[in-house]
Amino acid sequence: MSEAFTLARLFELYHTRLGLAWVSLADGAAEEPQVESGGGFVTALVGHVNLIRPNRVQVMGVAELGYLNGLQHEAAAHMVSQLMQIGPLCLIVADGLAVPQLLSRAAVDHAIPMLTATASSPRVVGELLHALARIAGERASVHGVFIELMGVGVLLTGVAGVGKSELALELVSRGHRLIADDAPEFSLVAPDTVEGSCPAALRDFMEVRGLGIVNVRKLFGDSAVKPRRTLRLVISLELMDDRKFTPEERLEGVRRTRSILDVPIPEIALPVGPGHNMAVLVESAVRNFILWMKGYDAAEDFASRHNRIIRGETIEEHE
Repeated sequence: MSEAFTLARLFELYHTRLGLAWVSLADGAAEEPQVESGGGFVTALVGHVNLIRPNRVQVMGVAELGYLNGLQHEAAAHMVSQLMQIGPLCLIVADGLAVPQLLSRAAVDHAIPMLTATASSPRVVGELLHALARIAGERASVHGVFIELMGVGVLLTGVAGVGKSELALELVSRGHRLIADDAPEFSLVAPDTVEGSCPAALRDFMEVRGLGIVNVRKLFGDSAVKPRRTLRLVISLELMDDRKFTPEERLEGVRRTRSILDVPIPEIALPVGPGHNMAVLVESAVRNFILWMKGYDAAEDFASRHNRIIRGETIEEHE
């Protein structure tokens, strides 16, 4: 579902963080939706002033105003006229700079909202790009439980009734943090980065069979929940009672890749069955994933050690 962006919302979220202040505001512009989510990650929402490939939010800093102020009056007026004819969503003069009278008058005449920011122009562009990417980026809802384990955003998936919520509840009781139960929402915040959050209606709540609906924040405190996290790993809980593992799977585990919003996410399949301590398995899988991301592969290390033994090499005790 698309989410509307308004200037009033931008100002509410960032007026303290970026030092925003209104210079001029067209009637109703702060309340009307201006940008809605499209079909992918949008890179032209915010940027420094560009008359060739204009951004919706045009930011002017030291370099841009320095160039404008260095022009003869006629050339400067022509540049400002071109900028206004583009019809940007708004203009932001950053770096704590004063707004040239020529620019402020033109903004009022063309009903273009204008703000100033005490923050640097690169920071304004970066922060607003990240914020608007969440709004204007492509979204997908995936069945499962999204949780943070050891700083890693992990999506627990599996068929209904396999025990995802019960496992997540146990993980939260062990100090990890819930982001979303049942229907986490993922958005593309960069070309290769997927971020997950919880729909407002489900925030803090979980459905646990036998217990019903529980409020995780009320049960475990504020530290037990987190609003959002980058998705790094998918763990699929699967019934594998009759499955025979291949030699490669016995060494490396069942590793796959899942595509979410066209971004490949590593996936690990864990067997669910009587006597399996799933919380320990999931924690170990995440720890192993962290090691793998740092360049260590236990299966590769194991195979290498045995090859050295076959060659007659001495193996140190600490290895």
